[in-house]
Amino acid sequence: MISFLSVDRVFVTILGYPMSYVELAGTLLYLASVWLIVKRNAWTWPVGIASVILYFLLFYQIRLYSDALEQLYYLGACVYGWWFWLRRGPREGARVAVRFSTPRGMLAAAGATAVLSLGLGRAMSRVHLWAPGLFPEPASYPYVDAATTVMSFTAMWLLARQRTEAWVYWILVDVVGIWLYSVKNVRFVALLYVLLLIMAVRGFVGWRRASSGRAEFETSRAG
Repeated sequence: MISFLSVDRVFVTILGYPMSYVELAGTLLYLASVWLIVKRNAWTWPVGIASVILYFLLFYQIRLYSDALEQLYYLGACVYGWWFWLRRGPREGARVAVRFSTPRGMLAAAGATAVLSLGLGRAMSRVHLWAPGLFPEPASYPYVDAATTVMSFTAMWLLARQRTEAWVYWILVDVVGIWLYSVKNVRFVALLYVLLLIMAVRGFVGWRRASSGRAEFETSRAG
């Protein structure tokens, strides 16, 4: 089992690229969880938990420390999202109902994201000096990695709260991720981010349509 979780345990080599078992399994589960959340299906969360665990192991081994720590947040967010969608979130039949945040809420989220990105980037650029036992080498692209991490935090929280603008953050994260993972030579993950970008655009379009429909329904009820 331990060898299965190593990036050195290769499942298959495609065009000269050795794909590990942990990368393949994490990627397939992650794709499934995104497809489910595009559909506003609560099963996205348990599937996401499994992918989070595998990705933590992958990112730690390739020294993308911000991404590795990000998975711990995702684990908590998946548990919270699962609970919220099943117990508290509004529903439209078998699917959860979604909406946009207020302009003030959007501005607050964007400001917090920017400040936290700079702070985490600074920390990750020095973490190998503070804790060399845990992080033996300098982080790769600490500010870029940190920015995508914090934007992902914001997006995950907004998805758990059923907010449509979460997909805008995911679109930005996916664009940067395609470049970052290509540079780090994690090609299968880079390809995943191409697919995720397509799914994020589709998710935004679908959730926006559902948000508009809900707003019109609430307006008609108020009238």
